[in-house]
Amino acid sequence: MCRRTIYLSMIIGYIVSNNIMAKDISNNFVDLKIFIPTINLDIRYFTSNNFVGERIDGYKSPKALLSLQAAKALRNVQLELATFGLGLKVYDSYRPQQAVDHFIRWAKNPNDIKMKSRFYPEINQVSLFKEGYLFDKSSHSRGSAVDVSIVYLHSTNLVELDMGTNWDFFSPDSWPQSSTVTPQQRANRMLLNQVMSKHGFTSHKKEWWHFTLRNEPYPDHYFDFQIQ
Repeated sequence: MCRRTIYLSMIIGYIVSNNIMAKDISNNFVDLKIFIPTINLDIRYFTSNNFVGERIDGYKSPKALLSLQAAKALRNVQLELATFGLGLKVYDSYRPQQAVDHFIRWAKNPNDIKMKSRFYPEINQVSLFKEGYLFDKSSHSRGSAVDVSIVYLHSTNLVELDMGTNWDFFSPDSWPQSSTVTPQQRANRMLLNQVMSKHGFTSHKKEWWHFTLRNEPYPDHYFDFQIQ
């Protein structure tokens, strides 16, 4: 086989591979608000209300996208909670790799501490990566991780169960088993953990809000398409 033929074969293989991946994305990622109409969204990375203090790269719309498999599992969680008049609130789901890269750039600027008191008062930016709160490759970018809390489903002002800390508060106080929160707050965390685990999600040891589908469809792929 001549060099030209080998080169063309490589190009064709690349195109086919990427077309398959594009097809997988269109078929297997869903908009959670359409897929689960009763779910509540508060996509903070589309706003400045997050630990960086500005809209994060890749968030062109306040939508929550998730792999179809994870969305189906999350819908089962929502249906079970609804029997108690409760439901899920989503803070983040699929996260483009460019958003993670934004976090990495931000962490290298020690002077940008405008959100420190609200989100990471006990730690500096670089240590957020060292301590396992942030990663240069996030499970969110694989399309099957979600940050959630529980709200009263029919509340007009979206009352959230008291989890003891806010979302993305980087501190041992946010660990699911933290003893610094009240018994009721621990019970609320336990409820969230149990219902998510029952429907196929695993928890994060340092974040009460973070869950990843146990049998995720793309365990080795980190997507970077923007949220439009």
